[in-house]
Amino acid sequence: MQKFDSIRPFYDAEVNAAICASLNHPMLKAIMNFTFPDVADDVWKEQLRKTHSIRDFQCNFIYQAIQKVLQKSSEGLSTSGFEKLEKNTSYLFISNHRDIILDTSLLNTCLFDYGLVMTASAIGDNLVKRDFMNTLAKLNRNFLVQRGLSPRELLQSSKLMSEYIGQLLLRENRSVWIAQREGRTKDGNDATHSGVLKMLGMGSDEKDLMQYFKKLKVVPVSISYEYDPTDALKMPQLMAEAKDEIYVKEKNEDFVNLLSGIIGQKKRIHIHVGEVLDKELDLIAAENDNTNKQVQALAQAIDDSILQSYKLWPTNYIAYDLLYKTNTYSNHYTENEKSLFERRLEMKIDISNEMMVESFLNMYANPVVNKSKYENAH
Repeated sequence: MQKFDSIRPFYDAEVNAAICASLNHPMLKAIMNFTFPDVADDVWKEQLRKTHSIRDFQCNFIYQAIQKVLQKSSEGLSTSGFEKLEKNTSYLFISNHRDIILDTSLLNTCLFDYGLVMTASAIGDNLVKRDFMNTLAKLNRNFLVQRGLSPRELLQSSKLMSEYIGQLLLRENRSVWIAQREGRTKDGNDATHSGVLKMLGMGSDEKDLMQYFKKLKVVPVSISYEYDPTDALKMPQLMAEAKDEIYVKEKNEDFVNLLSGIIGQKKRIHIHVGEVLDKELDLIAAENDNTNKQVQALAQAIDDSILQSYKLWPTNYIAYDLLYKTNTYSNHYTENEKSLFERRLEMKIDISNEMMVESFLNMYANPVVNKSKYENAH
């Protein structure tokens, strides 16, 4: 299986050595002191020295760290849909994407709580440039999505990743998490990119692509944060795009985003897992014999599931009413919630910049717009 060495996480046999090599890293110390504030360093180090599998590392350390993050930076995580999933079964979770690390970590926390198979998760290699981050990602069962490749390299990389995902789901009974598009959604418009689905389909040796997707057991996931902890950090990129300028990231931007996502205030969080797409795939195959059309229809089916089940918070309704200068949704929030949101707006961005205010409000309002299309259709 050496062909996957460039992208795969650690095998269990490699876990202990990787942990021992990182024991004195200042970032590991920071994570452990945050997670176990009352535990002496030599105690957690001793525990880590005895860790020999990804599962042990995730359950004993990462799971605890996520609980601490929720306790300090949120008002709780609620879920729906998990009870429909079967134990000891692997699923391909295709998810909207808000936060670099938390989206997958929170999903895995829920899967663990429900006694379900946890995921191997795709992560952009731009996020693991530092050695320690790379080690941590591999200990957390992340596999690498290579970014910034030439078209030819991209094709090979996509093929490799597709085969690897197929290997995990169909041979190793390991669930997989992948975002519905490259990078996080900055503007609140969650949409599945057909490129992601085409990549997934490359690993198929089936004549019928939709049959292959049935085997993968596709489950759409929607995750929503009452406050996006990185909302203001997404502004410079949105501003540049609005002006048709090429956006160039600052040197440590991904890293700052990553940390802000973890420690920034989120208020309430909800994760919904949809039904496994099954009948939908039969229907798509029956209606289209053109692969491109099938892929577009599959993307639409995933979007339908994510957008309809997306949990809307008072912040979403407030932003909609502020943006469109209406009181359409005023029964969904209190005056107090509204003034808190307005205060956040003033603290986070330059409110004299109309374009910026509009972008910020759109980020929160777009899920309302998208969900209302379904409500109006029925």
